[in-house]
Amino acid sequence: MTATLKDATAIVGIGQTPFARQLPDSEKTLACRAVLAALEDAGIAPSEVDALASYTMEETDEVELAKAIGAGDLTHFSRVGFGGGGSCATLAHLATAIATGQARVGVAWRSRKRGSGPRPWRGAAQLPTPAQWTRPYGLLRPVDEIAMLARRYLHRYGGTREHLCNVALACRRHANRNPAAVMYRRPLTREAYLAARWISEPLCLYDNCLETDGALACVLVSAERARDCRHTPVHLHAAAQALPAQHHGMVNYWNDDPLTGPSWTAARQLWKTADFGPPDIDVAQIYDAFTPLIPLSLEGYGFCARGEGAAFTEDGALELGGRLPVNTSGGGLSEAYVHGFNLITEGVRQLRGTSTAQVPGARTCLVTAGEGVPTSAVLLRS
Repeated sequence: MTATLKDATAIVGIGQTPFARQLPDSEKTLACRAVLAALEDAGIAPSEVDALASYTMEETDEVELAKAIGAGDLTHFSRVGFGGGGSCATLAHLATAIATGQARVGVAWRSRKRGSGPRPWRGAAQLPTPAQWTRPYGLLRPVDEIAMLARRYLHRYGGTREHLCNVALACRRHANRNPAAVMYRRPLTREAYLAARWISEPLCLYDNCLETDGALACVLVSAERARDCRHTPVHLHAAAQALPAQHHGMVNYWNDDPLTGPSWTAARQLWKTADFGPPDIDVAQIYDAFTPLIPLSLEGYGFCARGEGAAFTEDGALELGGRLPVNTSGGGLSEAYVHGFNLITEGVRQLRGTSTAQVPGARTCLVTAGEGVPTSAVLLRS
């Protein structure tokens, strides 16, 4: 019998700081506040924490965080690479440690000052090998690379900027209901979207995620212990990581089909161990650093066929009451961009029934990390 992580662990606490373009506190301070808030939410003392997981791009290391919050002896700690592709994998690492007896209380977190801090691609004296094939030719930023994929997708499948606008409007409308969102009470119209300045054609201002300072965290324990915690447990039903063969970050130059990104590999692994499939998902939190990642991910995770992701967004499909409500806190486009970790916490709120854009009766949620880079995903269920 093949061992799985199916429902062996559960998220029992979530926490976050405010989100803003600029926050005065350091990344370490923000991290500690988010972690302590998540532990308070779970009703678990910091001294019980024995496992930590975050991103390789996290500035606050395990030693400093553990000391600052008053954690106990750590018996597991890990980090996941590739920026936003690592968000869901942090949960998978903790779940594995807890399910195999290496730890009892795990905390995953991400703290980032992207709004007030420097851009990671600026001023590199020595380009990493993949960038040597892109940046000398004008693809300086992630948006430039995704714009290449977007142009190819729109050309091949007949998608339009109206379809990308559908994504931006859905996320903004959800954020308009969320007091924690940067774009709370700041509506966006289709006319404003279509008139917005280019960032990297065919992507305009509103196709890009926010620049945000903030931090988030969540607490995992065994399913057995979760029954005694403060909130209804949100079980980690399945998890996957994916790095496709011959992958080239963001642009996928060496793949036979650049539009078949890491989400396709992640999806095969994810659904393989799950008791339900795409038609059974009540709500999805899909990584949205850029609007084209939503239709690409809808196809990759099996919600529609190849080339149908753009059309899937029509008729309010991504909004409350639609076929698949997506990014119900506003996501990276309109709530905050903290490398996708806010998608995890929103998935938990949906299954607790406490979202500001609540899907009635939601019991299953897909959360994905970054499409276009080595990625990860989880299935959550109540």
